[in-house]
Amino acid sequence: MSDKKKDTKKDFKKNKAMLAYGVIQLGSAVVSAVALVAIALSFCSLKKESKFFNECVEEMKATGSPTSDAVRFCTGG
Repeated sequence: MSDKKKDTKKDFKKNKAMLAYGVIQLGSAVVSAVALVAIALSFCSLKKESKFFNECVEEMKATGSPTSDAVRFCTGG
């Protein structure tokens, strides 16, 4: 009877450890997914900013400014 209690305690500890491992694994997967979404959203805003900058440079070049002056103007310099 004593051996059976020890075995059930070991099984309970093992099950508890496996449950904790599973929760940690799931939690890290969720954190990774959230980080990837944040990176993707930052790329979207970067794309919009790049498009705006390119349009600004093209507009300045159309007025007859050299490329370096157009870039300087569009970056705020």
